[in-house]
Amino acid sequence: MKILAFLALIGFVAVESKVFFHETFSSPDWDAKWVQSEHKGKEFGKFKLTPGKFYGDAEKDKGIQTSQDARFYGLSSKFEPFSNKESPLVIQFTVKHEQNIDCGGGYLKVFDCSLDQKDMHGESPYLIMFGPDICGPGTKKVHVIFNYKGKNHLIKKDIRCKDDVFTHLYTLIVNPDNTYEVLIDNEKAQSGELEEDWDFLPPKKIKDPEASKPSDWDDRPTIPDPEDTKPEDWDQPEHIPDPDANKPEDWDDEMDGEWEPPMIDNPEYKGEWKPKQIDNPDYKGPWVHPEIDNPEYTPDSEIYKYEEVCAVGLDLWQVKSGTIFDNFLIGNDIEEARKIGEEDWGSTKDAAKKMKDEQDEEERKKAEEEAKAAGGDEEDDDDDEDLDDEDDDDLDNDLEHDEL
Repeated sequence: MKILAFLALIGFVAVESKVFFHETFSSPDWDAKWVQSEHKGKEFGKFKLTPGKFYGDAEKDKGIQTSQDARFYGLSSKFEPFSNKESPLVIQFTVKHEQNIDCGGGYLKVFDCSLDQKDMHGESPYLIMFGPDICGPGTKKVHVIFNYKGKNHLIKKDIRCKDDVFTHLYTLIVNPDNTYEVLIDNEKAQSGELEEDWDFLPPKKIKDPEASKPSDWDDRPTIPDPEDTKPEDWDQPEHIPDPDANKPEDWDDEMDGEWEPPMIDNPEYKGEWKPKQIDNPDYKGPWVHPEIDNPEYTPDSEIYKYEEVCAVGLDLWQVKSGTIFDNFLIGNDIEEARKIGEEDWGSTKDAAKKMKDEQDEEERKKAEEEAKAAGGDEEDDDDDEDLDDEDDDDLDNDLEHDEL
């Protein structure tokens, strides 16, 4: 009690560590907690529950998989509303692009309670968008987009996502000191300060509108040498008549006109003359525009904060379906999220890779056997052709014998 009283006295508010949302799709009625969007004008694809073609644990690795190509996907789930005021916000989930995705989203969105789940679509306001996005070789990144005062802000740094067929754990941590961290497979992929890596606020400093470069400011490091002069023999034509050319014997001046030798590049041509450069004695260096405090800048110590976090959704477009989403977690305990991630994802990832390697080896052997079988068939066909040729020869001999 004395410790709590002391903490209250110094203004520290203890926040209970909690997992507000955790979905592993282990319950047979998982879909009762999720709502399918019915937004008009969109042809939504269906999710199916499956561990995929390879896995570490058939039950534990079950997730929801996109099952139809060239479709929008819209599914969301609500939970007990909370605020991340004075506590971290942790968003975590796994993504498995089993289809070796060529173009499609693998991200989630976090909403407040105003989300109309039945009408969720691409323009529905959200708080955070986080996760991988792949489209061709040029786009393989992790989105981290925050809504701040009604406007969506994209991260200015590049975070490369995983683009293989295995399951990967994506974690976003937003701290109450306005810092953040992005983890992939529980290892740091990016981190920094919210104010620096997003354009939430106007710049602290701006160029002084009253300042301008002085008219006598010389920022030329070198200048033409005023003492240098052009040599007398410098100016030569760029092209000259070919001295080795001769008038063709069959050239008729009356018919062909006056003969002129063809032009060739002049070996004496030196181009445009320019005086040599020397150090500028009046050089002052590059002029730097002085800055002043931006009157429009107002610091915000609560950029990180959302008053109401209430829902998570998958609002996606996929050209080639097959992505499996699993192990959603939203909470405020960083260490607990790490432990749960290792249990949900880490405990089966090695076995899943082993199963995939074994499948690949079986496919390789099968392909070799089919190739050998195809080669054997070709040899048999050649033998048959040889036999046919021999039969034809025998028939010809018989006919010749009969004629005799």
